[in-house]
Amino acid sequence: MPKLRGEAFWRETLRSAHYVVAPMVDQSELAWRLLSRRHGAQLCYTPMLHAQVFLRDANYRRENLYGEACPEDRPLIVQFCANDPEVFVQAALLAQDYCDAIDLNLGCPQMIAKRGHYGAFLQEEWDLLQRMILLANEKLSVPITCKIRVFPDIDKTVKYAQMLEKAGCQLLTVHGRTKEQKGPLAGVASWEHIQAVRKAVNIPVFANGNIQCLSDVEECIRKTGVHGVMSAEGNLHNPALFEGRNPLVWEMAEEYLEIVRKYPCPLSYVRAHLFKLWHHTLQVHQQLREELAKVKTLEGIVDVNRELKLRCQEEMANQKEGEKPKEGLPFFHWICQPYIRPGPKERCRENGDSGTEKGVRGKRALEEEEDGNSELLSKNKQKKKLRNPNKSFDPSLKPKYAKCDQCGNPKGNKCVFNMCRGCCKKRAFKETADCPGHGLLFKTKYEKSLSWQHSQRGIQTPEIRQRGDAEVGETAMLKEAGDS
Repeated sequence: MPKLRGEAFWRETLRSAHYVVAPMVDQSELAWRLLSRRHGAQLCYTPMLHAQVFLRDANYRRENLYGEACPEDRPLIVQFCANDPEVFVQAALLAQDYCDAIDLNLGCPQMIAKRGHYGAFLQEEWDLLQRMILLANEKLSVPITCKIRVFPDIDKTVKYAQMLEKAGCQLLTVHGRTKEQKGPLAGVASWEHIQAVRKAVNIPVFANGNIQCLSDVEECIRKTGVHGVMSAEGNLHNPALFEGRNPLVWEMAEEYLEIVRKYPCPLSYVRAHLFKLWHHTLQVHQQLREELAKVKTLEGIVDVNRELKLRCQEEMANQKEGEKPKEGLPFFHWICQPYIRPGPKERCRENGDSGTEKGVRGKRALEEEEDGNSELLSKNKQKKKLRNPNKSFDPSLKPKYAKCDQCGNPKGNKCVFNMCRGCCKKRAFKETADCPGHGLLFKTKYEKSLSWQHSQRGIQTPEIRQRGDAEVGETAMLKEAGDS
């Protein structure tokens, strides 16, 4: 059967999917995909998989794709990051029997993608991308798709999309932000860019960005004309987004935890999902936030989830008639709702607050030490303080180290050269010297070696000495013959 392409692929294989769960590293695992599908998602992507690791590591393949078969988890697109055509295609060949398409990640803007040279950091290398997609389109039995970020210039973005289509891409997901728009600098995604791409190509297009609720999905489709809409952050905070519902958080959490029992995944994934679902509640019950961070078993997470549920139910029982949600939230904190990512941190006000409105603790807020000092601690330092209450972070109390004469690193206290171990080792080796302070004994070992050699010469038998003298004489005769 010939491979379906373009519109036919979207309509028949992907079943005209409009509601799509994004590929999210360590977050769009099987259990979460199944939860999302139960609540309106029509198409899901796997987390981004590293093609090189997928190709060489059988355990990686089993943990991320080859696990227990799940017919409900279709249609499914497997996403890879890669920068080598052969590696990408070989990895895709190992995955194609377990999915409906292979996606090339050209949208990841994180530092790990920059270091690994993949994701959005390939968007200027059009020749390489053409070769990757052409080869994949030729070798694979399933279609090849791409997820991209936009350039600031709309015309360049359109040419980029057209190049990918010409190379063989059968579906394009356009995240309407540049690779620089991430974290606190994410800002608003440009639907104008997405609309321009949709008009310029003849393959299906999905939009990504600015999706917090079902009305955003409908507005995006109306304004851009795309075939479907992909959600990441919105889906993580409300897995029922595509149903147009805002359920109670514990309903979604309990359902997810039940799926995890059947389809296990690393505890770090589960914890991260609970942090997203309970985000607003954990700003109120901060002690339980710390418990959720430290718990080491699935049953422990279930217990924390149960305690959060009980506290929220108690608040609901004590609610006064007409009471409204606090801190500007659209719903009470125990209801699944959007999370608006904060912008760049503002400079702290002179009154000493941390820059958050009304004194509400932010995601990375700083807090004063319990002893009343004015020193402000980062989140990591607060965790260290919990583990060791006597630990001090006062810079003035830190021990002062003398510096290495060579490189400026702390020197060894007993180093004879006043150097750090690395510099001392180089100098001691060069000068055949000892440094007892660093345990470097080049001179001593050399002297022992000479002594051993002299002793060996002293115990040689007369026959060995005569044979040795004869060999030396023979060598001398051969050398003379060669010189003549």
